[in-house]
Amino acid sequence: MKDVEYEFDTNRVNPKKFALWLLIIAAIMLFAGLTSAYIVRMGEGNWYRFELPKTFLYSTITIVISSFTMWWAYRSAKKAEYAQLKMGLLVTLMLGFGFCYLQYLGWQALNQMGLFFADDVHGDRVSASFIYALSGLHLVHILGGIIFLIILTIRVFVTKATSTLLLSTNMCNTYWHFVGILWVYLYLFFYFAH
Repeated sequence: MKDVEYEFDTNRVNPKKFALWLLIIAAIMLFAGLTSAYIVRMGEGNWYRFELPKTFLYSTITIVISSFTMWWAYRSAKKAEYAQLKMGLLVTLMLGFGFCYLQYLGWQALNQMGLFFADDVHGDRVSASFIYALSGLHLVHILGGIIFLIILTIRVFVTKATSTLLLSTNMCNTYWHFVGILWVYLYLFFYFAH
């Protein structure tokens, strides 16, 4: 019987990466639809304008910095520098929690301005409800990224280097950059469209 050599198809997309990109595309469509609804509702008039709390700017800076630390972690994984990988993941994780806390402070600042998620008394303040809804939905995506980071960080500390570790770091890097870019988009959208 003749031996058959099997060649691996290097052009195939990893199914996990494909699923991640489907998730990202679905999230893009969701946020595109919601920001479109924001614009349509704003165009109807009776729109309450207010200044965004500075805390949202601070959270934007935090998420941008965390993208750099996540890139550092991924780059370290590619070079098999596992001490640097661990440090990059831990710093990214801390910045992720910092982002969540700053979002909470932003919502508290909105509350202090008399702006709430659902304000029955002032029907014109739906603009604040949009900010709560969009930033809250984004925070859910950030929390998904934080869970991914926690699992990856545990794996890095517990297991030896493997190709699946590099794949997971690559996927986490992609997702974390996506949620970071998404927040920068939302912040600029709120700032200029508001």
